[in-house]
Amino acid sequence: MTEQTAAGSPGEPTMAELLQEETLPQELRRGDIVQGQVMGVDQDGILVSVGYKSEGVVPAREMRTLTPDPAAHYSVGDSIHVYVMDSSGTEGQARLSVDRARAYGAWTQLEEAERGDGFITGKISGHNKGGAVVDLDGLQGFVPLSQVVISPGGDPAAELTARVGEEVRLKIVEVNRKRNRVVLSERGALKEQREGLKDQLLDTLQEGDVRHGRVSGISNFGAFVDIGGADGLVHVSEVSWSPVSNVADALSVGQEVDVQVLRVDRENRRIALSIRRLAPTPWEAAARSLSVGQLVTGTITNFADFGAFARVEDGIEGLIHVSELSDAHVRHPREVVNIGDTMTLQVVSIDPERHRLGLSLRRVEEAETPTEHRDPEEPRSFIDFGQDSGLAE
Repeated sequence: MTEQTAAGSPGEPTMAELLQEETLPQELRRGDIVQGQVMGVDQDGILVSVGYKSEGVVPAREMRTLTPDPAAHYSVGDSIHVYVMDSSGTEGQARLSVDRARAYGAWTQLEEAERGDGFITGKISGHNKGGAVVDLDGLQGFVPLSQVVISPGGDPAAELTARVGEEVRLKIVEVNRKRNRVVLSERGALKEQREGLKDQLLDTLQEGDVRHGRVSGISNFGAFVDIGGADGLVHVSEVSWSPVSNVADALSVGQEVDVQVLRVDRENRRIALSIRRLAPTPWEAAARSLSVGQLVTGTITNFADFGAFARVEDGIEGLIHVSELSDAHVRHPREVVNIGDTMTLQVVSIDPERHRLGLSLRRVEEAETPTEHRDPEEPRSFIDFGQDSGLAE
């Protein structure tokens, strides 16, 4: 080995010098974030050893993000990350900050989340007219009121006041460290979370399944029911066996209901549900409650050339054939009855399986005498409502 090789190339440090540099303490610089060890804790702050020539001090005012008692978060011997505000400080002690170190870490976490899945967890710390203020590990973020999940018809101020201290999952909308701006969305996070749950549900849901759910919304054409991460539609025709003209009269948001899955459209991500399919049909109930010869109260609902239709129960209508309206010859039902008339009628035939019910007006006065049993196939005494057509999209 030559002398030049042993000593190193001209202008380059020797190995001994490099090793000496490794052991020499480096000076603290403003803006550094360093790890230290807690040497003392009191109401005025924290004394921290950062491995340099002197210790540093974290004043109480630089620990405000540690609530409710900043000093209670640390004990002697704990490891701590601090931000260097002033490397010399007073009496040679560096002035340090926990708040700024936490904020730096929070910014880094936010920027990583923005590049990744875009979600972060924060704690609601307050609110104003514009929305909710969120603590992000010492950094403050904002959730506009339009992006906060509020109960339908609820009071935003009251709900946000009650939620102070609550941890929430949030979707990142904007992160701008230079402008010290963090905008978040609770609705966005919830929507994406529900989309993921809906994908899982669509993979496993089968037609005919019965699920317990909660009404999440009401419209003119039906009700939306949350069945565990996904909303399905109960069309107005599937709410009840009885006619429903206004869904809001039959259901309310938040109401718990059992539903049957009618169809699963995985391609369009739609789920058709029914409430009425889990209840006995009116004709099943009619088979138990009605009998031939029985007197019932009916209301005329419609006319046909061969007779009048009368509703005797919700979902149950029967036919009064023209021959059963009067002993006299009747050319048209309106000669005897009017739409909306309510009267006593006699059941002359019933076929629940075929949804047929025959009624008579002229026999009412003879109700105490034995009732003639007609052939179930006799057309003049029946109405056939056909089979259910299913839920319309």
